[in-house]
Amino acid sequence: MDISELGQLARCYAREQVVVAMLGMPALLGHPAWRTVNPDLGGGQGVLLVPGFGAGDRSLSLTRRWLGARGFVPAPARIGLNLGCTSTLVDQVERRVEEHVRTTGGKVVLLGQSRGGALARLVAVRRPELVRGLVMLGSPVLDLLGAKLGVITVARLLARLTELGVKGLLDNDCFRGDCYTLHSDALRAPLEVPAVAFYSRNDGIAPWRLCMDPYARCVEVRSTHMGMGLDPEVYAALGPVLADWAGNAAVHAA
Repeated sequence: MDISELGQLARCYAREQVVVAMLGMPALLGHPAWRTVNPDLGGGQGVLLVPGFGAGDRSLSLTRRWLGARGFVPAPARIGLNLGCTSTLVDQVERRVEEHVRTTGGKVVLLGQSRGGALARLVAVRRPELVRGLVMLGSPVLDLLGAKLGVITVARLLARLTELGVKGLLDNDCFRGDCYTLHSDALRAPLEVPAVAFYSRNDGIAPWRLCMDPYARCVEVRSTHMGMGLDPEVYAALGPVLADWAGNAAVHAA
């Protein structure tokens, strides 16, 4: 790796720090997409939020707040920090979808960030009869092992800890073997539900080309990977999409 490549890596790393991402919060809170509140927009449409790798439900708390203020019924995925085996996590998200369907009385929208978007897609492929729509924020569904900035190194370390007896983490089957093959195929399978995939050329973790799901409407934004859940462009684009899925496109247009 030459000096220019090291410099580019350093800049990507600096952009993707949580503190840097949080600097975008004032822009979001002052944007019309946040400040304009229509409590009738969602009409009780359920939304299940799936956090990214190493994140947790609190990472999507602002998204949950935005949805709740607009008449949607958001719920967390409750999968901890999203560090576990893919098969186990998909099963957990599926059960949460079933619970939220019972709670809201209808199909739910799945909204996932990064690896959470991939888990949401896997559930949407498996159980399309429960899913109203799918939103993926910076999710490299075309190759989850293509993530940058040491994410895969950390994931392989977790798999090594699993070999040493630590429970609840990724295992090597997620990188090869039947588990890897099964989920890689499902991430490329056609979707039977409407979907939107957000991507950014400024994403320092998920290469933007890997986020362009061919079975989703792909929307480009300018945020970093960590900052995508705080990006006003994301919320401005999400409003009409979710209103349409909730059957309230006319309400949003008004």
